[in-house]
Amino acid sequence: MTSPASPTASTGSPPRAPLVLTALILGALVCNINLAAANIALPDIGDAFGANQTSLNLVAVGCSLGLAMSVMYLGAVADRHGRKQLLVLGLGLTVIASILAAFSASVEMLVAARIFTGIAAGMAYPTTLSLITALWAPGRQRTLAIALWSAVSATATVIGSVLAGVLLLWFWWGSAFLLAVPFALAAFVLVLIFVPSHVAESTEPVDHAGGVLSVFMIAALVLGLATVFAPDTATLGGILLAASVLLIGVFGWRQATARSPLYDLSVARRRMFWAPATGGLIVFGSLMGAMFVGQQFQQNILGYSTLDASLSIIPAGVGLLLVAPRSAKLVLTRGSRFTMLVGYVFVLVGFITMLFWNENTPFWFVSVAYLSIGVGAGFAMTPASRAITESTPVRRVGMASATADLQRDLGGSIMQGVLGAILAAGFARAFGNLIAESGDASSISSQVTAALQASYASALQVAEQYPQYKDQILQAAQQSLETGSIAAYAVGAIAIAIGAAVVWIFLPGRKKELELVASYGTAPEAQPAAHD
Repeated sequence: MTSPASPTASTGSPPRAPLVLTALILGALVCNINLAAANIALPDIGDAFGANQTSLNLVAVGCSLGLAMSVMYLGAVADRHGRKQLLVLGLGLTVIASILAAFSASVEMLVAARIFTGIAAGMAYPTTLSLITALWAPGRQRTLAIALWSAVSATATVIGSVLAGVLLLWFWWGSAFLLAVPFALAAFVLVLIFVPSHVAESTEPVDHAGGVLSVFMIAALVLGLATVFAPDTATLGGILLAASVLLIGVFGWRQATARSPLYDLSVARRRMFWAPATGGLIVFGSLMGAMFVGQQFQQNILGYSTLDASLSIIPAGVGLLLVAPRSAKLVLTRGSRFTMLVGYVFVLVGFITMLFWNENTPFWFVSVAYLSIGVGAGFAMTPASRAITESTPVRRVGMASATADLQRDLGGSIMQGVLGAILAAGFARAFGNLIAESGDASSISSQVTAALQASYASALQVAEQYPQYKDQILQAAQQSLETGSIAAYAVGAIAIAIGAAVVWIFLPGRKKELELVASYGTAPEAQPAAHD
């Protein structure tokens, strides 16, 4: 059951629609700026805390982890108790969490603050899309609103990196985490004034048991993938992955038997739901993963300043913004599958281009890779989000919004975690091989060896302690990081190929897509149709 929908939902759009959409998109921008702000600051954070590569991975993935593990549960809470209210609360807590991250006294505190930032975003981010779905009626206006939401959400990751790069020219690493504060305050005011309250909200009870299970399930999965490939945390990673498999099974059983499930499996089984969700997860995750690994490569191998590294990814944002409106039109004329596959081709070309990066790569070649990935993400993400919302009844709009958010949050967490772990493992293995092949291997203590293999920043600290070997250590560190980066890009390209296969095989063509969406009956009072 739902509460009576706002009359504006049936007429196409809410009163003062441009201001409402601006407020909601600004809220989404706040959440996504925080996702990528850490990437550009990682070398400085590594120097400040002497952190190993696994710790840096957790700093980078912390915000998306907090968002991914909470978004499903908090999206359901918002559906029941007020989307606007949770959006306002999340924006307020984002300010507090950002300040805690900026002034962290240790890398452990920074990781915790980043996770808190993600949880605050989990209160705000899912409500932005669910409010768009509730306030705009199905059709061209909603499709364009979702396209703008998708483009700005993704472009915010680029904006965050660029602004962080500018700040780091003059301020300390913590300034990168204060970027979201002015945007959050502005969004807070706009949402309070312009966004309607209590629109098509559910009267069904929240499945709190399922919500708690979803939090631990996603946390175990992401942390497991982020640690299982690193030699010093492989055992912990294996335990976490095993726990995630068990929790996924328990969560599925709970959702199948609960009277008011958090996640309606009858809707999730629809191929117009799960196929674009899977495809979108891989595409956005690849964008985040490419930026995460690429930023470290550019600063440590190519010698870019933080500003140069941030400027190099501007083409990704430009591609996203230019393509998003065209993506919306292409979805309407050619369907979701065709549009997503066009996006996949561009993203794959971007990752293949990154495989050819080396210490002599020119700036324009770096930008070409980011441009291709940005264009691809722009084409793929709008049809993914639209297909999910169009195949879900309004009474389950929070589930659709949470899933669309999970494409970004869980996708970003998984791909950053996996590619970061591959980078760390590749770096450690390559450095270990170089040590073993050197003539001084027997004279290097196990403690020094561990420090050299921990991370690029750690190797630089060792080089400062042993100036007579500084040049050799720096050369070995750069060679090892380049090897690890190439391995990470290769894994990313494989993931893109798998995602394209899923979309090609399981997502129907335009004619069948229209038939399926019509059969689902996604009008506000419609009951869920049988899954396809």
